[in-house]
Amino acid sequence: MKRTWASLFLLGFAGQIAWAVENQFFNIFMFDKILPDPLYVSLMVAASALVATVTSIVMGALGDRMGRRRPFLLYGYLVWGVSITVVPMAEWARPALLAAWLLIALDCLMTFFGSTAFDANYNAYLAEATNESNRGRGQSLLTLGTMLAILIVYGASGVVVSRYGYFVFFCAVGALVLVLGLAGGLLIEERPNPAAAGAGLWESIRGTFTRESITENRDFFMVLLAMGLWGMAFEVFFPFLMIYLNHFLKIPIDQSSLLIFVSILVGGIIAAYPSGWLADRYGRKSVSVVSVFIVSVSLYLFSQSRELVWLAVFGALWIGAQTAFTTATGAWSKDLYPADKRGQFSGYMTMFTVAFTMIPGPLIGGLIARIWGVRSVVEGREAIIPTEAIFVASAVLMLLTLAPLYAITEKKTHRQVA
Repeated sequence: MKRTWASLFLLGFAGQIAWAVENQFFNIFMFDKILPDPLYVSLMVAASALVATVTSIVMGALGDRMGRRRPFLLYGYLVWGVSITVVPMAEWARPALLAAWLLIALDCLMTFFGSTAFDANYNAYLAEATNESNRGRGQSLLTLGTMLAILIVYGASGVVVSRYGYFVFFCAVGALVLVLGLAGGLLIEERPNPAAAGAGLWESIRGTFTRESITENRDFFMVLLAMGLWGMAFEVFFPFLMIYLNHFLKIPIDQSSLLIFVSILVGGIIAAYPSGWLADRYGRKSVSVVSVFIVSVSLYLFSQSRELVWLAVFGALWIGAQTAFTTATGAWSKDLYPADKRGQFSGYMTMFTVAFTMIPGPLIGGLIARIWGVRSVVEGREAIIPTEAIFVASAVLMLLTLAPLYAITEKKTHRQVA
């Protein structure tokens, strides 16, 4: 089992490094080096989210039919890492508009391989390699890898980019993803599952969205709805977090980065494994519901804070609660995967946690910033600075997550009963 835990951690860690870089630094690269137009950044995020959703569903279903995960993970991570290294080449294209569309295309290509390997087949592998009694702890390894990845990316990226440029940065990230992914893939001890029989690939996907299938898997889709509502509320403020700290609160960027680093270190990493144990011991629903209340209150308190110490305290609190929620709901959704469609249902999880969140969330936050933001000048250009309103709105929207959570009756495992 130790070998399985190691493969789960390495693959999760590598995948989250790639997604952390894609979610933040592809956007910065587009704005700084190619075309400083937020429209094209938004188009890139939306296109990537749509590719991730479709790819996860289709490639997850294909993995189910083959009865194998290892080939998708091993070769998927290999090409995923290589695809990251070619991203900075978009800067060489001319004119700038062509370069922008080329970068969008390269991002979608990278997303295709990443979603094939991670979103669809890694999540299915995690479900297959664990059971209801230890899946919370397995999910906590992914959460721990996520927090470590964010720490490394945010801690090292500024120095590497400023000293060596984006080309070296993206090549280093691609190489790291490739090496860690191959190491994790080689550690997999997979027993081939019987290939799914019956309907073809497309018939299987279409069949999932029939009334009978949705009714049969009602609890699964309700958990996904909760995850989607949570993620949408989170994306209302998160894309604007550094702008808020730096320009509205006037906290220098080095101190802002340190604030986020400390909050993730204290709230995220410390909460990662205990939240998995609590989800296994006391149930996914209990941990999820408590986390919603904690993050909603702490986000409001964060919005009202002006001193670094209180920003760090409430920042660590909402990151810790977020860690507990994602760990509990991640394990819960995998508990509810149909045994013969784990890859396909991993794709549906991506649909709710990526497309459902990364398109409407930032748009809502941007609209709130435009209405209640402060007009200012940044580096000689007119700008709109988001205020605490984005955090208050996020705190309120978070409470919507409770509706689908309370609609589910969780089945207790023998460990929870004991």
